[in-house]
Amino acid sequence: MTEATPLARTSLDQSGDARPEPDDDTPLAVAERRRADHNRHRVAIRFAALTTPGYLFMNAMAAVIASYGLLADSPAVVIGAMIVALLLGPIMGVALAITDGDWPLFRKSFLALLAGGVVVYAIAAAVGWLHPLVPITGEIRSRTAPNSFDLFIALAGGAAGAYATVSPRIAAGFVGVAIATALVPPLASSAILLTRGEYDASLGAALLALTNIVAIQFAAAVVLWVRGYARDNDGDEVSVLQFLGRHLGSIAVLALLGLWLAANLRSTVNDRLYENRVRATLSEALVDLEGSQVDSLQIFGLEDRMVIRAEIHGPIEPTVPQVARMADLIPAHPDGRPVDLRVRHVETRIITPRGLTADGIDPPLSGPPFAEP
Repeated sequence: MTEATPLARTSLDQSGDARPEPDDDTPLAVAERRRADHNRHRVAIRFAALTTPGYLFMNAMAAVIASYGLLADSPAVVIGAMIVALLLGPIMGVALAITDGDWPLFRKSFLALLAGGVVVYAIAAAVGWLHPLVPITGEIRSRTAPNSFDLFIALAGGAAGAYATVSPRIAAGFVGVAIATALVPPLASSAILLTRGEYDASLGAALLALTNIVAIQFAAAVVLWVRGYARDNDGDEVSVLQFLGRHLGSIAVLALLGLWLAANLRSTVNDRLYENRVRATLSEALVDLEGSQVDSLQIFGLEDRMVIRAEIHGPIEPTVPQVARMADLIPAHPDGRPVDLRVRHVETRIITPRGLTADGIDPPLSGPPFAEP
């Protein structure tokens, strides 16, 4: 004789449907509560993925604040602007739609995400057009050369956003701010750069936004699948192969973007290493010029050569033969292009109570003061 499965203790909710008591721990009651939570979260995700006037207005205001924060080179303003952005909802809608195979939801969510992105891009372009004399800041430049680190950040952000959305104890709004920070600033940077005619940099920022969108969506879908939200047509949980099959497009796009981002990371690392080698070489060559030091270094490429601009501060101006010797000592660039060294000298002096002394040369502890040059 088999033992009967205990029935869940139920009560009627406002609609008259039976629901398990909160303190009922029978397997059936636990399953019913889980199903009810999933349904509630699905409704919330569907609602957040709608294109509404409020959704468009909040994203528009986020674009205005973010654009001016980028032009002001203020990270605090850029991050603060994302409090009003509403881009997590459509991305979660796309993730749930692909996970469930719900194509009507996918269409609505994708259109909402597209509408929000177009609003952000258009308003940022308008801000850039209104202020053509404001220089491009570091906050904008930092989003024009994405690499593998940005991909990992987006994957972590998507997983956190999805987990917060389906976890009642975590406020999804704060995670949404972090995700919006990964989307609105790159879109705004791309639009501003486009108005300045910097098309390559604009494309780099746009690809950063695309990378973040795809990575956040895929990571969110993985979390939803792990949490049991992925269902087939019969209502059963989908297998790993079914899940991967539904997200084959996202995986392919992520793989292509990952290869490109890895190449960017390698190029960035090589450029940093080469810059450090050049700086060290110039510093060693300045030993003969007592008190001189390399203050800043810029390296950029032309079609036929690499240009190195070095700003040297010191009391002694280097001669042309000395600059030629520095150029000979500079290591070759990794891509094989010849190096063109250009030195800008800035005379520096330090005034002490005992007289004038060169920058980096300590005055003697005793004796007469330094004579004025």
